[in-house]
Amino acid sequence: MLKYNNKKYVCHLDLAMDMIRGKWKAVLLCHLIDGPKRFLCLQRITGGISQKVLNENLLDLEKSGLINKTVFDELPARVEYSLTAKGTDLAPIILTLQNWSMKYYGDIKHIE
Repeated sequence: MLKYNNKKYVCHLDLAMDMIRGKWKAVLLCHLIDGPKRFLCLQRITGGISQKVLNENLLDLEKSGLINKTVFDELPARVEYSLTAKGTDLAPIILTLQNWSMKYYGDIKHIE
């Protein structure tokens, strides 16, 4: 049994999966692989995630040390999210999962 941030985990895989668990976290990480993105861009890319849910997921990823939030000293304020070194190390795993899905489910059509 492991304990991290006052949570108990069965093993290191359980801990790692908790970092990206949920509908949106891995998707957000995948979209940040190609570079920093602004909040509204991430909301648009994810197809309608609510601001509240997006904000909560970004905050969780930031607390986990997987992404950085950069606030620029401009008016209006500009905020960008990017991968940290820890998040960048996770990128090949996320892309492998994406490629696996494309290999076995690539014939599924996109919907609008």
